[in-house]
Amino acid sequence: MGALALVAGCSGSGGKGAEDRGDEESGGKASGPRLKIGMVTHSGEGDTFWDIVQKGAKRAAAKDNVEFLYANNKEAKEQAELVQSYIDKKVDGLIVTLAKPEAMKSVLAKAAKAGIPVITINSGGQFSQEFGALTHIGQDEAVAGEAVGDELNARGRKKALCVIHEQGNVSLEERCAGVGKTFDGSVENLNVNGTNMPESQSTIQAKLDSGADFDVVVTLGAPFAEAAVQAKEDSGSTAEIDTFDLNAEVVKQLKAKEIGFAVDQQPYLQGYLAVDGLWLHRVNGNVTGGGKPVLTGPAIVTEKDVPKLEKLTAKGTR
Repeated sequence: MGALALVAGCSGSGGKGAEDRGDEESGGKASGPRLKIGMVTHSGEGDTFWDIVQKGAKRAAAKDNVEFLYANNKEAKEQAELVQSYIDKKVDGLIVTLAKPEAMKSVLAKAAKAGIPVITINSGGQFSQEFGALTHIGQDEAVAGEAVGDELNARGRKKALCVIHEQGNVSLEERCAGVGKTFDGSVENLNVNGTNMPESQSTIQAKLDSGADFDVVVTLGAPFAEAAVQAKEDSGSTAEIDTFDLNAEVVKQLKAKEIGFAVDQQPYLQGYLAVDGLWLHRVNGNVTGGGKPVLTGPAIVTEKDVPKLEKLTAKGTR
């Protein structure tokens, strides 16, 4: 659905006057009727990454006088049902992830029919425009994987184990595929049960114990870096541990040289820009990205970045 149609069709509590807010130019909190924006993600329970996404979203919501709603479910069918529940509440905008895009296609069509603008974040960016979203905010996962492959080459690595913690998640698969595209060595994917961290650790350890001579393990989420570090220690492996995503624990691991590098996709920015983007669309007809994704990463961070990152992760914004 086109941008102008979405502007005209916004539902819910915005009403006339939302376009006439007086404070947006002053830098203060926006005045006027509150908007209601819902975010539904494919993950989030006990995951520091999504805590940071929410923190960014809540900061933008506070500035923009937005009521922010959040829900998550790792099961694609249940995620779609949560989106439907927000459509039923007549929210003024939706923010969703597309980790398993086909499960979201039908419900996002219903959002479009209801005149509710959508911004996708984090995963499934290649499906965003097809599903009628205004834009996608996140990193290009294939490009991020390729950056990791280049970094592994620079570090002289030869055999990588790429740990996928959620089968069927298109973004995780893209990451490992990207690594394989640019890495001069070999890459083997390993699926683990991401909902069970002890089991994930044991699966990684068993692979390191198998005699396959991996000299690097790449995890696709910050919590799994810690599991890989422990698996390496228990197996006696000398493999380097590297990871996608960043949190306070990863910064500690970088400082201790337990991991070599991390890929930061700036989750705070994903949450903040998505809420702010929907608000700007409602009050001023803006659409960010010009038909292209708004990239928040990747950025390779190492122990050299620790001093700055320690301050920011302590605030919960990186």
